Amino acid sequence: MSFGDILDTRDPATVLNPYEIYRELRSHRDLVWSDRLNLWLAPTHETANATLRNKNLGRIYQAQEPSDEWEIFNRLHSDSILDSEPPKHTRLRSLIQKAFTPGRISALEPNIIEICEQLLAGAAAKIKAEGRFDLLADFAEPLPVLVIADLLGVPRDKANDLRRWSQDIVKMYEYGRTRAQELAAAQSGAEFSVYISQLAAQRKIEPKPDLITALVEVEEQGEKLNEHELIAMCVLLLNAGHEASVNGFGNGMVAMFGHTSQLDLMKKAPREYAKTALEEMMRFDSPLHMFERTATSQTLIGNTTVEVGQKVVSMLGSANRDDEVFADADTFDITRELNPHIAFGAGIHFCIGAPLARLEMQNSLPMLFEKFPNLTLVGEPVQRPTFVLRGWESIPATA
Repeated sequence: MSFGDILDTRDPATVLNPYEIYRELRSHRDLVWSDRLNLWLAPTHETANATLRNKNLGRIYQAQEPSDEWEIFNRLHSDSILDSEPPKHTRLRSLIQKAFTPGRISALEPNIIEICEQLLAGAAAKIKAEGRFDLLADFAEPLPVLVIADLLGVPRDKANDLRRWSQDIVKMYEYGRTRAQELAAAQSGAEFSVYISQLAAQRKIEPKPDLITALVEVEEQGEKLNEHELIAMCVLLLNAGHEASVNGFGNGMVAMFGHTSQLDLMKKAPREYAKTALEEMMRFDSPLHMFERTATSQTLIGNTTVEVGQKVVSMLGSANRDDEVFADADTFDITRELNPHIAFGAGIHFCIGAPLARLEMQNSLPMLFEKFPNLTLVGEPVQRPTFVLRGWESIPATA
């Protein structure tokens, strides 16, 4: 048994709180081998960051068994910028950035504010009728899905389908997933692919001011996105944008409820602390805890030589609690100014949707506390039984 096997991603106690184990792993200050997972763990800020940035480590998609069942799912990932490396990644990101511009993101702010107002009004009505609302189901979860629907040009009444497709697909990133979860992911990938394909075909005939039209039309030096690449980008935007935003918000709010001094600060001046608070929420209990890369040549990370074909996991959740980088790393502090967290990744795979996630939280956080200045928990939050994508199923609250 290796030292790295103190980390068991299927242990409920570890899922509940992995941070003591992370501290032990970081004490080695280098990569740590896990027999259990058959890969290297990169638990410190330095090694996790180096793992994300090293060009000899590739994000190599491991296709599911070749069959009609997995054909579309495999294509969604093999044609995604997340699972591609240069030169394909360079071409895809260049094309996508021409469509997914800062101007297009900032133009969504009125939509974000409108959606927040509607959701908060619904939450207030629920409090009046039932005495409580669910901070996740009634606010944090529908918000990014509706925003991404507006961004893509998908009707808002399809939001429930988008949410279901995303929740099914991302379960494939967990260790120890079930056969039922795999089948649901394959089915949802196929349904989403068909829907976006039909929408893209319509946009070729009747363009609209949305991202799908921009992705259909984008071109650079004669290069365009093919249909599979366009669909893969839309799936990635939904999955990454939805999961990171929901879990980042939910994890951060549970942390804030557990630190009354920080909750009181936020209640007193939500606009003043919104920007630093959202960064601390992403750092303190990050939504993504592990990101795999594979060595394409013999590579030195820290003091460890990684052989060709071996996997290294950048442990984002552990790196963001590294006390050699963050003062009082285990303290939740919404006033923290120096906060070089890597919750959104680093290097060429830095999250392309990070500016949108930040824009959502910069608006939704203060709006939540302005609407409910006496926001409090009512009952215990229910945690999701997942490790890689860390989050909560329910956060009951009242005001």
